[in-house]
Amino acid sequence: MKELDLQKYQLHSIGLVNTPKKFKTIRNWLLGFLLAFILILFLPWQQNVQGKGKVTPLRPEDRPQVIPSVIAGRIDRWLVQEGQFVKRGDTICVITEVKDKFFDPKLITRSTEQIANKQDAVKAKFDKIQSTEKQIDALRDGLKFKLEQARNKVKQTRFKIAGELAAYESSKVAYQLAQDQYTRLDDLYKKGLASLTELQNRNNKTQEANAKMVEAENKYNSVQNELINAEIELNSVEADYIDKISKAESIINETTGELFESRAEISKMQIELSNLELRSGFYVIRAPQDGYIVKAMKSGLGELIKEGEDLITIVPSNPKMAVELYVRAMDLPLLQTGVPVRVQFDGWPALVFSGWPNVGVGTFGGIVQAVDRVNSTNGQFRVLVMPDPNEEPWPELVRAGGGVYGWAMLKNVSVWYELWRQFNGFPPDFIGEFEDNSSSKKK
Repeated sequence: MKELDLQKYQLHSIGLVNTPKKFKTIRNWLLGFLLAFILILFLPWQQNVQGKGKVTPLRPEDRPQVIPSVIAGRIDRWLVQEGQFVKRGDTICVITEVKDKFFDPKLITRSTEQIANKQDAVKAKFDKIQSTEKQIDALRDGLKFKLEQARNKVKQTRFKIAGELAAYESSKVAYQLAQDQYTRLDDLYKKGLASLTELQNRNNKTQEANAKMVEAENKYNSVQNELINAEIELNSVEADYIDKISKAESIINETTGELFESRAEISKMQIELSNLELRSGFYVIRAPQDGYIVKAMKSGLGELIKEGEDLITIVPSNPKMAVELYVRAMDLPLLQTGVPVRVQFDGWPALVFSGWPNVGVGTFGGIVQAVDRVNSTNGQFRVLVMPDPNEEPWPELVRAGGGVYGWAMLKNVSVWYELWRQFNGFPPDFIGEFEDNSSSKKK
């Protein structure tokens, strides 16, 4: 009735005092938003450290590998194409020789024959050394025999000298006796007591005794000369054999030196032969492991390549993938081995709430495997993340080099605390278990 009366009398000022209905609706919405904001401030929020990176194979042997040519050569033929799967040991490319000293197709056979000939020469020299050593042994035995023989001859000559000396002394006595008898008989002859015939006979005997004495003296002197010759022969025998033995030893030393040189040459030739055999195995470029041919750095046939020049790139077939994230130095102390991480791969749709990981979809779980101890070229530190075995496995189609966005999950706090921390530029908090570990380490 009152409203009808107001409209009846058209009291416009009193109508303005009442609150319009649309403003009440706006007020209710604002109060609702304020209440919801206050409630949100007290909701839990999981702090995190964000970083960008890429997918990378965990093991060095799983990373893309460039296959070089060990030797210089010329491409003869290709046996693969890009994108093809190859197994370990499969032939990728065949090259031919370009250096003139390796052109001979029978070079290995001829080198083997040269080594065999050289080994025969070494054997001959070794046999020569052995024969000369036997010759030296024979010379030494002969020297002993000859020396004994010469010494015996000296002894015999000395005994003969003693005998001749006795005969000579005896002849001297006989001659002196004959001379005395002749003198006495001559006195008797002069007195007429002896005949001339007796005197002449005695004179003949005296001459005979003198001749025997002279003969004995000559024999004695001759034997003395024989002794001198025997002693000279004794000395000459020793000197002669020593000279022969010295020459034989000189031959042994010379042959031994040649033997060592020949053995050194054989070792050098064997090394060259081994290098040739190894080099012949480098003419065929083989796959070092199972994988896919990605890119060929050289193309065509007959193209020359240098030693160590890259030929082709191969990617392993079943690599064990990991993620490398790059974080700021300020966030580095918060990251340790075992910290949980949520990762988002490029190409996989995702709805992400970094503070509420359970709400988001399209992300995958990981665990920090290692943290670099030195910064990278971009000034940030690399963090290596492995798949979490307790979470959903990573997609099989993830490829090395793909982009990744990750969050290392830290301590649970309230939303208001996280906003306050962000406004003040404070770093996130450590997780309790890591705080306990660090405190126990300090103790």
